[in-house]
Amino acid sequence: MKKTCKQAAILLTMILLLLLGSCGEREKETEPAELHVFAAASMTEVLTELGNTYMQENKEVKLVFNFDSSGTLLTQIEEGGACDIFISAAQQQMDALSDRVEDSRFDILENKVVLTVPEGNPAEIESFEDLKKGLEEGTIILAMGNSDVPVGQYTQKILDYLGLSEQALSKAGLITYGSNVKEVTTQLTEAMVDCGIIYETDAKTAGLTVVDTAEEKMCGQVIYPAALLDTSKKTEEAKAFLDFLQGEEAAAVFLKYGFTPV
Repeated sequence: MKKTCKQAAILLTMILLLLLGSCGEREKETEPAELHVFAAASMTEVLTELGNTYMQENKEVKLVFNFDSSGTLLTQIEEGGACDIFISAAQQQMDALSDRVEDSRFDILENKVVLTVPEGNPAEIESFEDLKKGLEEGTIILAMGNSDVPVGQYTQKILDYLGLSEQALSKAGLITYGSNVKEVTTQLTEAMVDCGIIYETDAKTAGLTVVDTAEEKMCGQVIYPAALLDTSKKTEEAKAFLDFLQGEEAAAVFLKYGFTPV
């Protein structure tokens, strides 16, 4: 009798272990696939909204966003950072990954570079001509992105177009810098500077006044390329999310934030 009870106990234990193992496997199978998206800091608000919408409709996917300057993101990718999708604020950073994105790269959005001022516009700057005059006279301080940041690179082109020397202005203390567009925007919202050059979308999100918009001849087009990296292990999920970003639902949200779908 004792032997029978012992055998029954062993059998019951084995059954329980099998059931627990089965449950564990099912739980493991239902865990959402993590999709790592590296995107320009200027896309923080719009991609956060779109990402939440997408995850609500696709429970099997968990989007993990990494927002920063495109230059910083490029460095992280080159150093082995886990990235499935890269969306840059300029072509230059995507060009650096050409051998890893050749088959999947496409242009997704257009933005504008704008001259913005703090609340009340104390320095009474109304145009890029006013910016040029104020910097030449040494009466205003401009906030711009670093040279490795797309918004900073666009600003450098604008300064060159206006015939201004960034080096001389910086040496004179007339320029402050930000490591990404959000840092430049913060300097404006906190009135730490007289004006700044950022993206139209960031100005809109922050509620800043735009006094002038850069023409294409001043800094070129501001095009955002997107791509699936060839090192991604979530190819199907990544392609599906990129398809979503090119759809009508996403286009409406991009427009709401000031982007223009390409």
